[in-house]
Amino acid sequence: MEALRKLPCLFFFFWAIYGWSQACPAPISPFSGQTNVALDATISWEPVPGIPGYEVSLGTVPGGDDILTTGVGPNASFTPPQGLPANSLVYVTITLILLNQPNIECASYSFRTVAVTTPPPCTTLTSPAQNSENVPVGSTIRWAYSLSATGYRVSIGTTPGGNDLLNDFDVGNTLSYNPPVDLPEEQTVYVTITPYNDIGAAPDCPTQSFRTGPLATLPGCATILYPLNGEPNIPLSPLIRWQPVAGATGYRVSIGTSPFDNDVLDGDNFGNVTEINVIDFEPNRIYYIRIVPYNEAGAALDCPQTSFSTLLGCGPYFDTEGNLVDLSPPITFPESVGICSGDGATALSALDPADGYRWYEIINPNREVLLVEGPDFLPPGPGEYRLEIYNQIEGPTGSFECRSSRVFSVSESAAAVIEGTETTLGAGVISIEVSVSGVGDYEFALDSPDGPYQADNRFSGLPLDSYTIYVRDRNGCGISQVLVQPDLTVEGFPKFFTPNGDGINDFWQFLPPPSGVNPIRELYIFDRFGNLLSQVDPRGAGWDGTWNGRPLPSSDYWFRAIEASGREVRGHFSLKR
Repeated sequence: MEALRKLPCLFFFFWAIYGWSQACPAPISPFSGQTNVALDATISWEPVPGIPGYEVSLGTVPGGDDILTTGVGPNASFTPPQGLPANSLVYVTITLILLNQPNIECASYSFRTVAVTTPPPCTTLTSPAQNSENVPVGSTIRWAYSLSATGYRVSIGTTPGGNDLLNDFDVGNTLSYNPPVDLPEEQTVYVTITPYNDIGAAPDCPTQSFRTGPLATLPGCATILYPLNGEPNIPLSPLIRWQPVAGATGYRVSIGTSPFDNDVLDGDNFGNVTEINVIDFEPNRIYYIRIVPYNEAGAALDCPQTSFSTLLGCGPYFDTEGNLVDLSPPITFPESVGICSGDGATALSALDPADGYRWYEIINPNREVLLVEGPDFLPPGPGEYRLEIYNQIEGPTGSFECRSSRVFSVSESAAAVIEGTETTLGAGVISIEVSVSGVGDYEFALDSPDGPYQADNRFSGLPLDSYTIYVRDRNGCGISQVLVQPDLTVEGFPKFFTPNGDGINDFWQFLPPPSGVNPIRELYIFDRFGNLLSQVDPRGAGWDGTWNGRPLPSSDYWFRAIEASGREVRGHFSLKR
């Protein structure tokens, strides 16, 4: 275990890999073989632990990429920006991106898209947006995807509905058009975009407009110096540097974990600098970065995106032998614990092996306070807390921590207060139900404080006897107990008899009331296990304490009497010799 935790985080570049089919994800939606899939469907799959990124290829043949191929970072889903082709068998190929190792291309699966029976709807400009002002004259025109479109025709003019700059030009199945010459300066520009498919073109699409700014020179795009495009094993706090751009007065930086998300930096303005320090990148991740210079004329257009990958770090990741490695310690601490009310010394302990332990109190979702370090913790009271355990790892760039944590709640607990018991009599058996109160989490045992314990507070089908019920708080805050002695006497039925042949009390029988009216119609005798021993004539001598002519031992026995009205009476008596 120690050797595994001290593994270095830098691995060899060259590795032959075989037998990786089990690592490939299962499709979620659309599922393999699905039909009538929507053209704007999102493709999703089961995430694979330890995978820093995925590449998605869509084609019309197995393994093909004639529709598209793109990286999606660690996201286990992707929505094709230009939709899917209608009434087509589409093959999906997921490739697992592994850092410093050959990628894993998974087997293709397919689904069929829905057929189209109508032209596509009209679309809208996304850049420049409708009614934008001071748009750079060198701007690229972009628009949103139109469901079922297989192409777009673009007209550009200087009058509403005009086409003096571009006349109904077919740009194909793309969502942008870059005019070969600059747009006129300080002029309202009108754009009409008409989507089409095999059924026909969208009818009467509206003209949209924006206004250009004065003629000015935009800066060019920056060349990144570090990390270089595709560079691996970048530290988690790198100094990102790029080449100065002539005419630029500042730079905006976007960084994300996928080509479509700027979840680290979202166009942040760093002013006129050519290097920035970004701290706390995650290990074993691919990051995508875009540097956009700007000046008073506007921002550079269509600057490229580059990527880099960080050190493998804690994982989970696959090592060079194909094993899934996670250097963070496993944590099994429960999500809720109890402390004993009025007891200021209820300590909690972290039993999972680790190099270090930290206990935090959660004040609110945005604030935590470190209370103590070490495996033992004395909570100050009920509330929300977090346990963090970590291993100290020696890597190629120094030591670092691999952490696991568990948020847990602490509530007060106490020994149970037994409010009462309810005993239900049966034919030779009883059932006992215990009522308790208190703030604890309780469990119940019969006749032994050591258990076994059960969550149910009812014990059924017990032989006739007295019992002690134990109630234990699961959090160790005490055991309560109660002795249950059922009242087994019923008026008119003797509590005992002595069939010893002395002529006194040798038979057990119902004793009629002073009125002399015997209400009993049927009378049965059972042993303590519910076995029928005798059916007694209510008007005869009674039971003599034998079964099949054999005298029975001294013990407790049960009866069941049925009155003429149909009411049942059950009870208990003793045979004494």
